[in-house]
Amino acid sequence: MGLLSDPHCRRALSRLVLRLNTPLCVLSYVAGLGWFLALAFQPLAPRTYMSENAMGSTMVEEQFLFGERALSYAREFAGHKKKAGGMPVAWLEKTMWNLGLEVHRQPFSRTLPFPDETRERYMVKGTNVYGILRAPRAASTESLVLSVPCSEGPHNNQAVGLMLALASYFRGQIYWAKDIIFLVNEHDLLGMEAWLEAYHDVNITEVQSSGTLGRAGAIQAAVSLELSSDVVTSFDVAVEGLNGQLPNLDLLNLFHAFCQKNGLLCTIQGKLQRSDWDSLPAYAHSLQTLLLMVLAQASGRPRGDHGLFLRYRIEAITLRGINSFRQYKYDMTTVGKTLEGMFRKLNNLLERLHQSYFFYLLPSLSRFVSIGVYMPAFGFLILVLVLKALDLWMKLSKCEAGSAERLWDGDRAAGEESRPGLLALVPPLLICHAAGLALYFLPVLGQHVATQHFPVSESEAVVLTVIAIYVAGMALPHNTHRVLAGGGSDRGWMTLKLLALLYLAVQLGCLALLNFSLGFLLAATMVPAAAAVQPTGPKVLLAALLVLATPAVTLLLGIFLQRELVEAPASAAEGWQLFLAAVAEGLLQHHLYGSLLFPFLALCAYPCWLLLWNVLFWK
Repeated sequence: MGLLSDPHCRRALSRLVLRLNTPLCVLSYVAGLGWFLALAFQPLAPRTYMSENAMGSTMVEEQFLFGERALSYAREFAGHKKKAGGMPVAWLEKTMWNLGLEVHRQPFSRTLPFPDETRERYMVKGTNVYGILRAPRAASTESLVLSVPCSEGPHNNQAVGLMLALASYFRGQIYWAKDIIFLVNEHDLLGMEAWLEAYHDVNITEVQSSGTLGRAGAIQAAVSLELSSDVVTSFDVAVEGLNGQLPNLDLLNLFHAFCQKNGLLCTIQGKLQRSDWDSLPAYAHSLQTLLLMVLAQASGRPRGDHGLFLRYRIEAITLRGINSFRQYKYDMTTVGKTLEGMFRKLNNLLERLHQSYFFYLLPSLSRFVSIGVYMPAFGFLILVLVLKALDLWMKLSKCEAGSAERLWDGDRAAGEESRPGLLALVPPLLICHAAGLALYFLPVLGQHVATQHFPVSESEAVVLTVIAIYVAGMALPHNTHRVLAGGGSDRGWMTLKLLALLYLAVQLGCLALLNFSLGFLLAATMVPAAAAVQPTGPKVLLAALLVLATPAVTLLLGIFLQRELVEAPASAAEGWQLFLAAVAEGLLQHHLYGSLLFPFLALCAYPCWLLLWNVLFWK
């Protein structure tokens, strides 16, 4: 405080910031990227450990021996599903009832905002079937969920069979202190959202359903199972949920512990962890896994049915059985023992999972990076914006001091002419945010008008309208300041850039607290362009840099990076098609499940980027 209160020290500090501003910004940006790349190193990624005492040991003797029964249920389910042309609701109800469960069905329907051409659906109708195993040693105050999505074709038949075999086995045990819900949901995430809304008696996404006739206790944890083969070589676990939410790390540690106990191979992001952590190939492998998780979390899209549970403060993961060409294969009995052990441990919980981390990154299943370690990487990137804003503020202070001296000398007219008011910033601010509102509302509202005048489908009309508004917005704001006298002075664009930098810093800072991956990716691309943009200098180069920093280009580059990391590189034409599909998927995710990615980009990031575009073409 003494340094800032002393006028001599304050002037010395201001001269230092002005003189070394660019080197400090470059150093801070490089430090942020370097810190992030270092997260895959072993010293920054300690081993995972169990924090919850009730789940601290895997000394549970699993006795599940119904592997053949699970395959029999799967074959029977597949036959009835093929005969019914969809989910065999009546057969599932009858089978669950014969197992001694309390059985309920839930019809639901949902009209999509525009047709989903990927899955060829518009008006979706389906039925969820679930059975409740009441706890013999408790009063139905808490429950666990084992869910299986009923997919089209032969997919996931074995998962339904294993779930029914587990229900048959669990029914004969007397140690359950929590109700167990066995759920088969139709139409993947739509069915799961309908069931969760009805179970909690809320209506967030306008899904029409009959409600749930039967309820168990408050759901403590959930496991979603996807299995399409009689044998598996490994299990891949998905943790990313809606809007980048993650389950408590203890639930993931529990799954990993039982996989190790039963000898099951387990992967994350499709990557099998390596044991030689001190080698360069191992670091590259960990970095690939880390980047894949960052890209998946930044998308805000649930990577499984578990992703919707997290909205309701229910810890959940999705387990996918993989049958590859590896030598060692595991049957249904081994998989069933793993799930039995997990549910018996979750049955011991005295309270919700809360002692471990909710914010983390995973370079592998056995190592994690906590929020206290990865946040400095983001902080260094945001520091660039703060340093640039401080530099502009000091320059503006000098301009005000010079204007005051001219007014003192009597040149009042010149001083007033060189000092545009804040009204000069109102037109660009209003028009930039109006462009964001148009980007958010018009594509869905105007799809029918577009299909009447152009030979395109509703889905294509929505995507093309998004792209048209996005590109057209670049031509709107950069001449609006000229309507006011004095708006084109240096002080005008410096004030606007100062406002845009602070606006961007606040946006990214708030976003990183909710979804670090999305905040970091946007910061890594937008911060250099935001710091460098100005109306003087090489305008073509700065315009190209600013276009490359736009969120749409970030999405396109993220798609190519993701395909490279999974070793399936995409061509330019294929990447463009994936980009168009991602835009449509983002809109659907927002309207169907409440994903925040599209509204954030349309209403926050895009207007802020347009402000920077306005600074570049300030005249």
